[in-house]
Amino acid sequence: MIIPDTSVWIEFFRGNALIHHTLTSEIERQNINAVECVFAELLQGAKNKREIKIISEYWDYLPKIEWKGMWLEAGLLSAQGRYCSKGVGLIDAVIIACAKRSQSKIWTLDKKLRAVLSDANLFDE
Repeated sequence: MIIPDTSVWIEFFRGNALIHHTLTSEIERQNINAVECVFAELLQGAKNKREIKIISEYWDYLPKIEWKGMWLEAGLLSAQGRYCSKGVGLIDAVIIACAKRSQSKIWTLDKKLRAVLSDANLFDE
């Protein structure tokens, strides 16, 4: 399974051809996990009701990762990995915790997030 972070979804919605093709293919293969904080960030940046509707429809459609206790798990993971000192915030730590919990790979365009992940934890289109 793959967890696309906010940066990937933004490029998908902007119509970046490579990302759009790959993400669409992975969605069709039912190989994508949705993370609530990622979709919250997407909704926060939505410019109108149409964008909110599209983002919400993807959220409703995609499988989600069990969420209970995830923020605490992410906080501990962040402290142990010293993520703050590496420029990796709590939302990215949540994405990492979700990936660990679900044994998913993370698809990100964020250089700081990529820097704290091993190659085994990264999805590269």
